[in-house]
Amino acid sequence: MRALSIAGTGLGSQQLSVEVIANNLANVSTVGFKKSRSEFEDLMYQTLKAPGATTTTGTVPVGIQIGSGVIPVAIHRTFGQGEFQQTQNPLDMAIEGDGFFQINLPDGSTAYTRAGSFSINSEGSIVTAEGYPLLPNLSIPTNAQSITVLPTGVISAVVAGNSAPQQIGTIELARFTNPAGLNSMGKNLYQVTAGSGEAVTGAPGQEGFGTVLQGALEGSNVNIAEEMVNMIVAQRAYELNSKAIQTTDEMLAMVNNLKR
Repeated sequence: MRALSIAGTGLGSQQLSVEVIANNLANVSTVGFKKSRSEFEDLMYQTLKAPGATTTTGTVPVGIQIGSGVIPVAIHRTFGQGEFQQTQNPLDMAIEGDGFFQINLPDGSTAYTRAGSFSINSEGSIVTAEGYPLLPNLSIPTNAQSITVLPTGVISAVVAGNSAPQQIGTIELARFTNPAGLNSMGKNLYQVTAGSGEAVTGAPGQEGFGTVLQGALEGSNVNIAEEMVNMIVAQRAYELNSKAIQTTDEMLAMVNNLKR
C-alpha cells in the first residue's frame, strides 16, 4: 500500500512547514528579522505505463505514473523590507534599501545583520547588543554631546567645548548577489556561504546600496495574517495526510479479515 509511505512524507513535510511558520511568528517582534518559507518537491514516480508508449492499437496519450510523495528541498529566507520603528535613539539605525551592517566576531570573521540596534561600549566603540563591534570600527569620543548619522553613513559628533561637529568615520554596508544563500547563525547575524557569493562593500547611497536612517529600527517583515493563513493550510494538509494513513490502515484491516 503505497499510500502509507506517501502520506507519511506528507506528514513530515507539513510538520516542517508548521515549524517554519512557528519560527516566523515567534520572531514577529525581532528587529531586522527576515521571514522564511518552506519549499517542497514531489518525489520520483513509478511508471507503470509511459506516456506516448506505442501499442498494437496506437500511441498511448496518457500513461500511468504513481508518485512517491513529497520532500522538503529548501527553507527560503525572504529579505523584503520591514516596517520602520522610530526610536529617537541616535545609535539606532535602519537600512532603507539593500545592504547589511558588517559585524566583527570574536574569532576575527565578519558577520552581517539588518538589525541596527547599536550601543557604545566602555572603549567608545559602536557595538551590537552582544558586544560585537561594528565594522569599520568607529570610536565615539567620551565627551560627545550629540551624534549624527547621515543617510550616506557619515557619523559625526559634537564634543564638549566645540560647537562644530567632528567627523568620526563612515559606515560601510555589504550586499550579496543571493542574500537568501546566507547562513543564519542566530543573534540576528548571517555568514557568507558559497551560495550567497562574496560580500560587495560600499558606502550607503552608492549605486546598489541603501541609505542609513538614524533614530529608527527595521522591524520584522513577518506578516501575521499571512502566516496564520499558511498555518491553517498546513494544519488541514497534515490532518488529511493522517486521514489517508487511517483510511489505508482500515483497508488493510479489511483485507486481513477476508475469509475463504
